[in-house]
Amino acid sequence: MTDAADDVWVFGYGSLMWRPGFAYVDREPARLHGYRRALCVEARHHRGTPDNPGLVLGLDRGGSCRGLAFRVAAAEWPGARAYLDAREMPDLGDPAGPVYRPGWHPVRLARRRVMAYTYVVRRDHPRYMGDLTEDRAVAMVRNGHGISGSALDYLRNTVAHLEDLGLPDGPLHRLLRRV
Repeated sequence: MTDAADDVWVFGYGSLMWRPGFAYVDREPARLHGYRRALCVEARHHRGTPDNPGLVLGLDRGGSCRGLAFRVAAAEWPGARAYLDAREMPDLGDPAGPVYRPGWHPVRLARRRVMAYTYVVRRDHPRYMGDLTEDRAVAMVRNGHGISGSALDYLRNTVAHLEDLGLPDGPLHRLLRRV
């Protein structure tokens, strides 16, 4: 299947891979270089509270990330983008702004490179937790619980889905074993 000239690719590295929530015409395994999947975002709503935050995934600098790229038909892109921005950046009202920065990044598909829309964590945001010790990350995953469930369930679900997709993630597996 060939791309229509104005179709758009979206890169998923976490729950977007197994629950995209938008219409797409194709999906392919993809790799994003220069960023890695990491539990590096303090969760204060869905997987934690302000008093007892959990952790959720972000794309952080360094390494590479295997995920899925979804091709969205040009006519569907405005609605898909609005949905994605609302899903990934519900914190627009936060005085610090959203913890994720949307943007276009080159991803490698099986036979070519494409530009894909994705969300990268802002290292300057107060909820960026990229410098946590493993012990602190374990504690936040064990104790975080918000309106969508526990941070531990989020981590278990993430690891299980990544395994199902054939995309094991060593750091997440190691953290789950510790928790």
